[in-house]
Amino acid sequence: MLEIGAFEVTTIKIVKCESIKEKLTEMIVPVRCFTCGGLIADKWDDFHKRTEDGDNPDKVLEDLGVKRWCCRRMLISHIDLIDEFLPFT
Repeated sequence: MLEIGAFEVTTIKIVKCESIKEKLTEMIVPVRCFTCGGLIADKWDDFHKRTEDGDNPDKVLEDLGVKRWCCRRMLISHIDLIDEFLPFT
């Protein structure tokens, strides 16, 4: 038992760093377009999967309904850097 001021702590929950890193390894995509504020995060998974499978990015964006050039830029130019930052956390 640990006493902190007027409180007694009997159990302490410790979170393993590995579980946090597993959650952080998912892609961090901006939720909205920086220019127009359009919602883009919900389209990332489909866009990424289809372009990795070899589909044309222009066709994929048309199918997803992304028409503005600024929103297209957000999806096309996004780079996954989370794996580069994780060793420093």
